Amino acid sequence: MFDLRPPLTIALLAFGSAAWAQQQCPVAPLQAVDYREKGSGVQVKANQTEVIRDQLASFSGNVEILSDTSLITAERAKINKQQQSLSASGNISYQDKDIAVNSDDIRLNFTSGELQLDKTEYRMLTFTGRGQAGQISLTRNEGIALTDVSFTTCPLGQEDWEMKASEITLEPGEIWGEAWHTRFYLMDIPVFYLPYFTFPVTDKRQSGLLSPEFNSNDSVGFSYAQPIYWNIADNYDATFTPRLMARRGIQLQTEFRYLSERHGGQIDLEYMPEDSEFENDDTRYFYRWQHSSRLTPQWRVDVDLNGLSDDNYIVDLDSDFYNRADTHLNRNLMARYTNNDFTFSAAIRDFQTIGSHPDTYRALPEFKLGYLRPLGGGFEFDINSELAYFDNPSDQAPQASRLHIAPAVGWRSWAPWGELSAKATLLQTYYHQKDGEQFGLKENVNRTLGRFRLYGALNLERESDLFGTGGLQTLEPRFQYLYTTYKDQSMIGLYDTARLLTDYIGLFRGQAFTGPDRILDTNQITAGLTSRWLDAKNREQLRLSVAQIFYFQDNLVAEQISQNSRSELAAEVNWRFSPRWAITTGTQFDPDDNKVSKSNLTLEYRESDEKLVQLSHRYVRELSGEKIDQIGLTASWPITGNWYLVGRWFKDAERHRTIESYAGIQYESCCWALQFVAERYLNNRVDALGQRNTNEFESGISLKFVFKGMGQSKSRRALLDD
Repeated sequence: MFDLRPPLTIALLAFGSAAWAQQQCPVAPLQAVDYREKGSGVQVKANQTEVIRDQLASFSGNVEILSDTSLITAERAKINKQQQSLSASGNISYQDKDIAVNSDDIRLNFTSGELQLDKTEYRMLTFTGRGQAGQISLTRNEGIALTDVSFTTCPLGQEDWEMKASEITLEPGEIWGEAWHTRFYLMDIPVFYLPYFTFPVTDKRQSGLLSPEFNSNDSVGFSYAQPIYWNIADNYDATFTPRLMARRGIQLQTEFRYLSERHGGQIDLEYMPEDSEFENDDTRYFYRWQHSSRLTPQWRVDVDLNGLSDDNYIVDLDSDFYNRADTHLNRNLMARYTNNDFTFSAAIRDFQTIGSHPDTYRALPEFKLGYLRPLGGGFEFDINSELAYFDNPSDQAPQASRLHIAPAVGWRSWAPWGELSAKATLLQTYYHQKDGEQFGLKENVNRTLGRFRLYGALNLERESDLFGTGGLQTLEPRFQYLYTTYKDQSMIGLYDTARLLTDYIGLFRGQAFTGPDRILDTNQITAGLTSRWLDAKNREQLRLSVAQIFYFQDNLVAEQISQNSRSELAAEVNWRFSPRWAITTGTQFDPDDNKVSKSNLTLEYRESDEKLVQLSHRYVRELSGEKIDQIGLTASWPITGNWYLVGRWFKDAERHRTIESYAGIQYESCCWALQFVAERYLNNRVDALGQRNTNEFESGISLKFVFKGMGQSKSRRALLDD
């Protein structure tokens, strides 16, 4: 009868929200006195009661007034049956599952449903929040009105920030509430004022302003972005974000999202009519369309379309979807069909390059067909085929059509203690390379190769007390024999081919390149060994892996000539040598010249997701003609009290310079946090020749004030993720 929970909770939610509840106050035990007002839905319990001529009921001593949804406690209460009213006084509290309210006085009219509480203090029970209201009034016809309202998530006596409003109203049937004369205080100092604003009173999305974003760096100067949200329909919405940059001008960012039973996607468009820092006067823009449709249970269509106006757009203006080191933006359209035996796809694989990449080919179009059929007894037959046309925007590269068909027969036997498999494949490829002779290639090429693969693995285990405690140690040897016939492939261009990694997993891959343009002739065996140690709870504490390829003959394919009898030795170690310490490393070692070709090492100390230190090293002896030798340190740690530090630093040991540094410091109390971030990094600008500059740096700073309890309860985690 007097449930004020839904409208009152919504009104206070307009001032903030968070994720954890507080404890409720206990109620003193009652003596066995029970009174029920007929027709009102109200039950009253008290130590003492007095009824005068069945018209007036008076209660005292631990009074409890109960309904189906809430509880009112007081020292005294009266029910006037003739006026159909209830009043209470003395240490009044109102409580339901969402809110607890203390008041000096409460009045309830059973007939009109009018409820009024004076001089109230409230505390939210489902999220962190509390405050005061001079008066709370609730009626059936006019809704709810709160006067002289305050809200904060800070503890009592430590109101570092607080919001106040002269009046908040919510009318029945309306989806918007209204607030007048709202002030925001920091340390009792008013810093922001809104004479009037509206807020949604349902959990449905509503159009309006979203939180602004502030930033500053060398490229744009001071930046202010204000998102404006438009809730078009239940399954359509849009966000428009004007962005003001002190050094460059105004940019408009838009986002449109849509969703139906079978279709969904998002369209992003960024537009800048004029950039005061841009060398040209041309318009700058970025667009992105991602779409997915499930037409039937078997058919699916996907779109990934991206583009930008110039090579330095991301470097100058940043992006939520790409970073400054990216070299390609996808422009893909694919239709796929799948059932139990067949897979089919038709795709257009295009992209926009950032910088100069003359070797980049587009597949316009590409068709793939796959078929898999079990034959019984562990045997199966499969065939993979592909038809593609490759185009290059450069006049200095040929266009080509490629048809590739690879039928195979395989056999596999598996058991918990190991497995054995064999597979024979015929690789048939046909190329038509338009004007191939101009580029040292043949116009038409037929290539037929055969491949045989035999693979086996064992899983052995024993009980062990390697680290002084009981556990399980495994020994997992594995081998692979691979034979592939040879044919000269120097008359074939490289269209979608690149070298694959030769780490531990890569040595068992069975191929050295992506794509079929280069298929390595092989007569080799790969041997590998892995040993793990698992503790009593079956958690992996240590894993050691090592593998190497042994060649029975030299490779003849030009891109992978090897005169050695063995490959590089690939090894990996993952060791958690204490609950907080762990080391992860991977190494590729050339035994013929006794040199490490690639390595990575990470030493980590972690107490929790927010208390960690990582020391890392990355080394590549030769990558695109350069040597990579980098040392990195990442740390996230409380300094003292409420101060918290996040930092990241990378040094190029080859060039003796810092290539990336990031430092974030935060002060965090129980109800607010202040973040300051400074960073310096390579800007990767592209010059007029399409080459990236690796010597210019950029710096930026940002300052962020976080109100905990208003959707920002994990401010430290956000700082670490950033």
